[in-house]
Amino acid sequence: MDTATFVMTAVPPFRLDCTVWAIRRRPANLIDRWDGITWRRVHAAAEGVLEVQVTQTGVPEKPMLRVRVLGDRLSADSKARVKTLVTRMLGLETELSDFYRLADGEKSIGRLVERFRGVRLPRFPSVFEALVNGIACQQLSLTVGITLLNRLARFCGDRIVTPEGVSFGFPRPQRLAPVDAADLRKLGFSRQKAEALLALSREVSRGNIDLEKLEASSDEEARDQLLRLKGIGPWTADYALLRGLGRLTVFPSGDVGARNKLQSVLRARKPLDDRDIRKRLRRWGAYAGLVYIHLLLSGLAEEGCL
Repeated sequence: MDTATFVMTAVPPFRLDCTVWAIRRRPANLIDRWDGITWRRVHAAAEGVLEVQVTQTGVPEKPMLRVRVLGDRLSADSKARVKTLVTRMLGLETELSDFYRLADGEKSIGRLVERFRGVRLPRFPSVFEALVNGIACQQLSLTVGITLLNRLARFCGDRIVTPEGVSFGFPRPQRLAPVDAADLRKLGFSRQKAEALLALSREVSRGNIDLEKLEASSDEEARDQLLRLKGIGPWTADYALLRGLGRLTVFPSGDVGARNKLQSVLRARKPLDDRDIRKRLRRWGAYAGLVYIHLLLSGLAEEGCL
């Protein structure tokens, strides 16, 4: 097996642990693995299936990342591809000094920002993966949603055997498209979700839609186009805008857990509706999505993950 090792840097401050937990969301996640030191993920590249391993060696204010790549056939382009992947997924080039200035002295959300200082908005490698995550987790707890995604990865995701064992990757559209709806039902997906997943993967794999072109669209334009897809509602569209396109302005207000956590952090006396959330987050403007990530981490910390 070929291996390559190199070092990457990030705009400070940066914390790998918090950022990876924002990707993982649950300890049982088989796709994004974390042992407390190293983040591991399977990546399907042109030269074959790779395993990418990332460890932070520098402190948050002087972050250094050691990246190790394993694969049967690494090419001259492997390093560049993995650098692009890691930079996107971990938000290594995101500059957040304005966000930290907003948080300075703020006594509710600001305290979370101080606690998790260095976390970034993590993005999935593709808008497709963000949408599949959103569909899987619709109207379910995160624990159940991650369980479904694990089953999907085992069933039709790429896999690689390394000296550490078998690792599973997130299914590519081309691997999900030929699957029968009945097989997805056996994995635990509802009929509606199975149909939505297959419709999406088939449209993408056939080249009928190019989700990555949404990078050039405004938030509203991208949301409108996403809402035209089968099985995609407002929450899933917002989730894809945030976690697939990296739109920091987007707070997925349809997320009941985030809504409740925000109410708790703000010590609001009554449940918050969409209008309340927009009003309460006005201060944070361009960083509402990063507030969402901090609320997620707060919940994970309460569960003992962080």
